[in-house]
Parts: sequence; structure tokens; C-alpha cells
Amino acid sequence: RARLNARSFLAPGDFIEFFIISSILLFERISCPATWRTKMSSAHSNSMWKEIYFIRRNIIHPKFSKEKNNNTGMGKRGLTMEFRPCIDIHNGRVKQIVGSSLQDMENAAMENFVSEQDAAFYARLYRDAGIHGGHVIMLNHPDSKYYSETKRQALAALREFPGGLQAGGGITPDNAEEFLDEGASHVIVTSYVFQNGKIYYDKLKKLYDTVGKERLVLDLSCRRTEAGFQIVTDRWQKLTGEILDEALLDRLSAFCDEFLIHAVDMEGKAEGIECELAELLGNWGKCPVTYAGGVHSYEDLERLHDLGQARVHVTVGSALDLFGGSLSWKRILEICGDA
Repeated sequence: RARLNARSFLAPGDFIEFFIISSILLFERISCPATWRTKMSSAHSNSMWKEIYFIRRNIIHPKFSKEKNNNTGMGKRGLTMEFRPCIDIHNGRVKQIVGSSLQDMENAAMENFVSEQDAAFYARLYRDAGIHGGHVIMLNHPDSKYYSETKRQALAALREFPGGLQAGGGITPDNAEEFLDEGASHVIVTSYVFQNGKIYYDKLKKLYDTVGKERLVLDLSCRRTEAGFQIVTDRWQKLTGEILDEALLDRLSAFCDEFLIHAVDMEGKAEGIECELAELLGNWGKCPVTYAGGVHSYEDLERLHDLGQARVHVTVGSALDLFGGSLSWKRILEICGDA
């Protein structure tokens, strides 16, 4: 796994850099000084590929993530947030929808964009551009007449980019390994764990035992209510009694590798990010978190970078040029320092 991911980060033929990274990792594994381990674990989990990423970006190439163009006002600040692309599939088509409009009963949703391309097309594009960590989301209920085609599209995308995409939508311990075997790096879970308005830790533990912490992402998508940011399930249709805060993130991070968090009230509207939520996630910052919802300008990326303290990754949906929007995905890669 480490070798596969190393190839994604290292330029072809850059053997000197690879030797340096390998030497540092070997030294770290042998000596494990407390200060070094603390630095590693505070920014990332201890999986090998994330250590490679940390070393390359912060030690060998400290300027690797710096903004190359001042047009966004970010100047010379270094960014460590990553662009995490998406492939949302509804009724067997790649779409961008208004998240709060999704309805299982009639397989209905307010559509911003319906692609003429299939999911595999976008997977190949992300693969060829070297963009890892994106998510494929199946937006139909498993009982829907469209679910089989939606799932077929998702599996085709995973096969095009093995190890490069996460898969979510109706994931349970019974089907999680199928998606991992087809190429998903992680499975993304919400509704199986959150039922009847609360977290079922026995179910979370069963998922943890089935796929392992390093291959599990928890989707803590939420809506703003008087009580706070309230977690929603079942394709964002049902409110739970769980409030997203640092204490909840602390508890759940023991079971998963990452969090995916959609600001559902902003999702698909391209009206700006949920600033208070971004600040909450940035202040916590103990494991990778991807924010989605409302990004509609390069200034929104700057705002998310600042509020998230460069700890929060970003997904851009309806505003992206790939989905009919005005933001260039290549420009976003440059801003995030991934180009």
C-alpha cells in the first residue's frame, strides 16, 4: 500500500527523492523519538502513505504547497488542504443536486447538473490527474428501482481508479467488502451507524471489525438547527439527536480514518461555505476531514483555508467546471498546492 501511494506523490524517475523519503521512514521506524512521532500523529494518522506525504510536503519540499499565483489573494501562504473531488450518482446518472431536495419516495431531487458522461469518465480524469481521496456517492436507496444502475456506475468508477476513490451510500458490514474489493480505498458510512436519532456504537464496532479503522470514513453531514449542527442521515433526509462538536469528533475518531462532512443547508446552492462549521473543524483538526457544501468562488477556498487552519480538505460540486460551474478544477489544484 505504501509503495502504491508513494508512486502517486513522487515524480517519475525521481529516485533521489524516493531514497531520502525511504531513509527518513526507516530512521523513524527504528528510533521513534517521541517528538517526531507526536509531529506525525498530530497532522495525520500513522498510516505509512500519510507519513510519506507529510515528509515530502513539509520537509523535502517546504515550498511544494505554496500558492503559485496571487490572483486569489492568498499570496505566498502555504496550503496543506487538499482538493477532494466527487462523483455523485442519482438514478444511474452523474449529477449535482441540491442536497436538501433529495427524496427517496419518488427518487426525486432538484438538479443543478446532469452529466452526459458516466462515472467511469470522471474516475479516469481524477486518476490521470493524480487526484486521490475523492468520493463516489450513491444517492439512491437500496430499495429504489434505480439502485442497481447507480451501483453499477459506482463500481465502474472504482475499477477505473483502484485505491483512489472512497465509496458511500447504503454501506453496511454485509456489502462493505464488495466495494473495497472492487477498488475503493475506504467506505463511507452514516445511516447504518446512526439510527433512530442516535449512534449505535455496537454497529459502529461491527463495521470497525469488518473493514478496519484505516478503511472507514464516517459521514457526519449536518444541518444548522437551534441546537447546533445536527447530524442528518438517510441521504440527508432525517435529523438525528446528535450534535456535531469536538467531543463527538473525539469519540468517533477512534473508529475511523477520516470524516466527510457536508453542510447540507449549503449543498448544491453555491452560495458560500458554512463558516462556523469550517471553523469548528479547523479548531479540532485531529484527523483528515473533508468539507463539502456551498463553495462557489476562489475566495471561498481562501476562507475555508483560513477558518479550517489549512487542516480541512475541500470538495467542490456544482460550482466546478466539470459540472457546469465556473471554477476551474485545474486552478483549484494549484490553489491547494496539489498541481
